[in-house]
Amino acid sequence: QVQLVESGGGLVQPGGSLNLSCAASRFTLNYYAVGWFRQAPGKEREGVSCISSSDASTYYADSVKGRFTISRDNAKNTVYLQMNSLKPEDTAVYYCAAVRTTRPCPTRNYEYWGQGTQVTVSS
Repeated sequence: QVQLVESGGGLVQPGGSLNLSCAASRFTLNYYAVGWFRQAPGKEREGVSCISSSDASTYYADSVKGRFTISRDNAKNTVYLQMNSLKPEDTAVYYCAAVRTTRPCPTRNYEYWGQGTQVTVSS
C-alpha cells in the first residue's frame, strides 16, 4: 500500500526546534514534489513548504520563511522539515503530501497524503 508517514511532532517551548520527517513506502519519493501543510483548530489548511522533484526549487510561506528548512534524503526515501524558532502560532497538525511532477514549487494536485503529526508550541 502506497503510504506517507509523518513523524517528529511533539510539544516544544517557544523558540525551540523540531525536525519533522515524511517517509514514503511503496513508491520512490525522488520523482515527486513534496509539500508540507498545516492545519490549526478552526483554521483552513495552509501550505507551509514545498520541494520540487529535482530539488531545484523550494517554497516557503511568508510565515515560516527564515525559520523552516525543507530537505530530502533520497537514500532514506524521506523528506524533512526542520523547524527552528518555533512560535505558538506554529501549533497545528502538520501533513506531508506528494505529487509526481517536474514542475517547480509551489505546486498542486497532490496525489498522496500522510495522516499528520501534531506540533504544539507552548510554555
